[in-house]
Amino acid sequence: MIEDNFTFGDREPSILLAFEAIINRSEDCGLSDDSIYIETKEAFDYVAKKLDLTHPQVLALALTVNFCGDQRIEMADYCRHLHCTSFRFLPYLKELEVLAERGYIICNRSNCRPTYRIPYYILEALNDNRNINTIDIKELDCQDLFCQFDGIFDMLDDQEMTILGATKKIQALMANNPTLGFCQFVNTFNLNDEDLLLLVYFAHAFVNNHDDRINQMDIKSVFKDRHISKSICNELNRESHILMRHQLVEFCNEEGFANRSYYHLTLSAKKVMLSELDIDLKNEDTMRHGLTPHEQIEKKQMYYDESTSLQVNELSNLLSEDNYQGIRSRLKEKGFRCGFACLFYGAPGTGKTETVLQLARQTGRDIMQIDVTEIRSKWVGDSEKNIKAVFDNYRHKVRDCEKTPILLFNEADAIISRRKESVEHSVDKMENTIQNIILQEMETLDGILIATTNLEQNMDKAFERRFLYKVKFNKPTLEARRNIWLSMIPSLEDDIATQLAQKFDFSGGQIENIARHYTIDSILHGNNDNMKDTLFRHCENEQLDNKNNRRIGFN
Repeated sequence: MIEDNFTFGDREPSILLAFEAIINRSEDCGLSDDSIYIETKEAFDYVAKKLDLTHPQVLALALTVNFCGDQRIEMADYCRHLHCTSFRFLPYLKELEVLAERGYIICNRSNCRPTYRIPYYILEALNDNRNINTIDIKELDCQDLFCQFDGIFDMLDDQEMTILGATKKIQALMANNPTLGFCQFVNTFNLNDEDLLLLVYFAHAFVNNHDDRINQMDIKSVFKDRHISKSICNELNRESHILMRHQLVEFCNEEGFANRSYYHLTLSAKKVMLSELDIDLKNEDTMRHGLTPHEQIEKKQMYYDESTSLQVNELSNLLSEDNYQGIRSRLKEKGFRCGFACLFYGAPGTGKTETVLQLARQTGRDIMQIDVTEIRSKWVGDSEKNIKAVFDNYRHKVRDCEKTPILLFNEADAIISRRKESVEHSVDKMENTIQNIILQEMETLDGILIATTNLEQNMDKAFERRFLYKVKFNKPTLEARRNIWLSMIPSLEDDIATQLAQKFDFSGGQIENIARHYTIDSILHGNNDNMKDTLFRHCENEQLDNKNNRRIGFN
């Protein structure tokens, strides 16, 4: 047994020399008393001061370095070297925990018993006799910062870092790189530890993993504590989470509806947070997902009576970008609502929907078209959530798109008809609730909403008041019908077109149906020598079809 106390003597002190002395003197010491700390006091004092550790932490670190060739050091390995019982070593588990939180060692908690290892960069620092805290994490660019984040979340995923350790590491990175735009932006929100970690996780997933769809399982994989992860998910679902309140995170969108099972960073958050990275944030596929692009709308000549034509032209002029933004700003200055809600009503086939498409094409606005039947659900409460999700998604599109898109409720008869009084059935209550939600959303609308309907008499008065523009689409006049015939079938002679317009009081939609029938016949059977007879036959069939049709659905 070595009797003399350790001293560096004439040798230059170093961490490795101190560790060597501690390992030699600790072997088989049994931890029965403090003799190890007394006999090697000079070594303990040197390392404790150099690395800002307590004496027990120095011993735990020295032992772990001694087993550096083992990637899964267990408590039994420490006890075997010290020749002590597990009971005597238990207090040192806390010291190992502190070392792990400070990044000196790595603790893996994937099994029921934790294991430990020394990262290679720590060994390099010890070998160079450097203070481990001086490992350079300053003057990083944003790409380097996200590389650091990637390592942190890899260790979290492998259960080699605690939530506390990960948060401290992130906070240290941000504190040491205060000039980065990412750090400056995130710091403005004064987030607590959990919310900071969650926000950085969303950013890391998008940048490093190209993952823009985070679900509850992903969140639970980061926050292993069930209470914490459940609380976060509940707040996200209720849209009360601080990241949602600050419009940093939102529900993902699928086909015009918010998918409440998945979340991602908002486009506006990405633009600010990730501006220093070489990422194309103006991804058209992402921004315009769920929208009908205006450039894909085919140009069509429309025919209206004089009154309808004047109103449509006025609306087209209003929706041109320069006029729209100017009028919107002036309305806002004067305290008026700055949204535009328009109603297109009239008989079927009179061009209501097509007019919306042509207005979108002319003014360069995409269309977010809503199928009312898809909003309804057989599950209680889901229909109400669906309609709220529609408007939530539209708000995001308004915020993210260069030009405000058009929100189109096509064939909206069922949602703007008179609300039912003294309702008893759950379906009727659901209908009224949906209508009340839409009415409230129209009050706060900051965008362009157009609804089309065949109703003229059964509209709820509350909806009538909220539509700023109400355009009636009448059946085309004789001259308009003649022009529609000629535009649909360019080879048609003028006199035949006139006869068809005089004999059949069709809407534009009906004329288009007949023109399609005629075109299909021509493709199947070749050119028809008797065009007039064929067209008259199709017209008579169209009349018969309409007489036999019965309205199905909501009245």
